[in-house]
Amino acid sequence: MPVPPFSQRRRLVGLSAALMPVLLSATQARAAEPLPAALRIAAVSRTGTSGKTLFAGSSALVQEQGWLAAELGKLGVKLQWVPVTTNSVAVQVNEAFANKSIDFAQYGDLPSIIANASGLRTQLVVPGGSMNNTYLVVPADSSARSIKDLKGKKIALHRGRPWEFPFSRLLAANGMTQKDVRILNLNPQAGASAVASGSADAFFTLSDAFLLEDKKVGKIIWSSKQAPQDWKMRAELWGDSAFLQKHPRLAQLVATAYVKAHQSVIGESGRENYIRHEVAAGHARSLIEREWEGDNTDWNTRWAPLFTPELRAHYAAGAAYAQQARLIGRPLDTTNLYAPQFVEQALAELKLQNLWASR
Repeated sequence: MPVPPFSQRRRLVGLSAALMPVLLSATQARAAEPLPAALRIAAVSRTGTSGKTLFAGSSALVQEQGWLAAELGKLGVKLQWVPVTTNSVAVQVNEAFANKSIDFAQYGDLPSIIANASGLRTQLVVPGGSMNNTYLVVPADSSARSIKDLKGKKIALHRGRPWEFPFSRLLAANGMTQKDVRILNLNPQAGASAVASGSADAFFTLSDAFLLEDKKVGKIIWSSKQAPQDWKMRAELWGDSAFLQKHPRLAQLVATAYVKAHQSVIGESGRENYIRHEVAAGHARSLIEREWEGDNTDWNTRWAPLFTPELRAHYAAGAAYAQQARLIGRPLDTTNLYAPQFVEQALAELKLQNLWASR
């Protein structure tokens, strides 16, 4: 390639020198991006007997540990917890992401799929920390013994909630579809009342199924405890994509805090501490223990914050189901739903790369 004449080279050098301040200015502008006054995380909550707002799951652990609030405080950023109610978690969180009133949320897989298919842009930041079981409950005097006995019957199910996907898998495993039953789209409280009163022939729900048994108005005829692990309901930490790109330093602090929370419950002592924490938040110890009794998923595995092939397959299958069930209007490419870099850095910083690797 011929070398430009000296005069041309001098002009090129001059042009580069003239552009350098512009390039530096752009870089400095990005580096000097002002931090928000507050970082907002939505999490499922309930009001305790003292009137205090109590959070659930790993968000409660993050709040209790205080590390995230302290680290953000060093940067002049306040940690703000945004409570959402169990009755309408998906609606509240997706609306909050849409109007930019939250930056992160710990909530379910199917609502996250619906959000992204509708045009929102969120990403999974920290997996794990949930894997709740699902249960099929019938009235106490029902003769039904399996889902097959409920063909043509009325089943209460809150559409669009994370446990709808496991319900579809239960149907499919028994050669059925939703067309074989009559779905009553009811929230958990209404669904429980419907099965207790006999106005529904069955109710598909989470561990609140045990409360119906305790009241002797319902009985569990199926649970996901011995089903494939992928049939469990997932509720994980999601972040607003624009926030993750704009404030990666803050996103890293959040991810590290949640990984630390997951680490804190590993082993029997960690499990007992978690139970103590949930009991303090108002949950019955017997209900918590029954949720895990006889479960085929190892306790430590529940908390693995890893972006495994199985995790990605779960979301791909969930997106396919959502379209088939007309919960979303178009296909969703789930390959863009993940932001694994934050967990990877957190595991490296905390020297936890091998903690869940062999599980």
